[in-house]
Amino acid sequence: MDNSIYALLGISEKVCALGEKVLSGLWERFLQIDEIAAFNQAKVLHAMQKNRVSAECLSGTPGYGHDDKGRDTLEKVYADVFHTEAALVRPALTCGTHALATALSAILLPGDELLSPVGKPYDTLEEVIGIRKSPCSLAEYGVSYRQVDLLPDGGFDYDNIAKAINEKTKLVTIQRSKGYQMRPSFSVGSIGELIAFVKNIKPEVTVMVDNCYGEFTEKLEPSDVGADMVVGSLIKNPGGGLAPIGGYIAGKQKCIDRCHYRLTAPGIGQDVGASLSVMVNLYQGFFLSPNVTAGALKGAIFAANLYESLGFRCVPDANESRHDIIQSIELGSRERMEAFCLGIQSAAPIDSFVTPVPYPIPGYSDEVIMAAGAFVQGSSIELSADGPIKEPYAIYFQGGLTWHHAKIGILMSLQKLYERGLISL
Repeated sequence: MDNSIYALLGISEKVCALGEKVLSGLWERFLQIDEIAAFNQAKVLHAMQKNRVSAECLSGTPGYGHDDKGRDTLEKVYADVFHTEAALVRPALTCGTHALATALSAILLPGDELLSPVGKPYDTLEEVIGIRKSPCSLAEYGVSYRQVDLLPDGGFDYDNIAKAINEKTKLVTIQRSKGYQMRPSFSVGSIGELIAFVKNIKPEVTVMVDNCYGEFTEKLEPSDVGADMVVGSLIKNPGGGLAPIGGYIAGKQKCIDRCHYRLTAPGIGQDVGASLSVMVNLYQGFFLSPNVTAGALKGAIFAANLYESLGFRCVPDANESRHDIIQSIELGSRERMEAFCLGIQSAAPIDSFVTPVPYPIPGYSDEVIMAAGAFVQGSSIELSADGPIKEPYAIYFQGGLTWHHAKIGILMSLQKLYERGLISL
């Protein structure tokens, strides 16, 4: 490849050469990713055709949103793609945490217990649950919480999970992606095994999977292997980079009905909620998402192989199978995290001139550094990197609306580390 164009972006020949060397061994894996994307593209297309998506569906509604054909049809499309009885897909869900909070509070009642068999949840859910004290948390409404940590090898501690399930256990939550932890993300197959184990002990328990970052990385979704609800954000994988806001909850009809009531109001439910002018973005983003996700997966694999070649610990490692788009890299110092994020920001189409700095963010207990020059604020399907400023000083890289942009971002991150003398090439 002619790398001279990269010089315009400030990427040196030495960095490009290492990148091309690493890339030469990845093309077979990239073909496997493309095969998954082709399968999922057909799945989304079939769901849209089956539900007769029309130009009328793209128009949107104001006000109450009564008889919003586009909204109602989109929810049927999501339900078909995730093979569930129903779905809630709304711009009123402001983020993934909001979607998860809506699902949890719809199912859990005072006196119930929430169980996480996969260790601690993502930071922003700690206040939702009440692990960290917060107004309107589940704990404040009388919902208790219990967790079972993963085994040292990242596996499920089935013995202690069995002991933790009791008469109060109402909902089991499984976080598919690693969050800010250097632990494995879970395959759909392993999630299915965990669900079967839990249901064998208590068949009536509701199992919810936090599916953020995992959609379309495999041919199956957690709802295909027994999850009662799967929850995610539209400014991650399923929005395809076009959705400007929103979240989804797909699952059993009785669960989704309760989620609708929790999102709007008891007695109103799914019949209100104007889609405004975002329906084109939500439909087109969902249509594009299998291939956008494939590009992000390629970027993650490239990042792991590149940084592992320089001696950094990566999770997943360079050769592991992928079940989400996140690549964590243990950089070992605050200075390296800042340089890495500067590289990602410098590779952005928006705000490329901005220098990311650590700062307190609502919902997080530590200062967090974030790099994201995105078309949609906070869209982590776009090229981005972030992480809490604490040991082991791990950065979490994800996204890239195209594989080629993800590649540029990773090379630029390496360039900034090299320029500051924080690595040797």
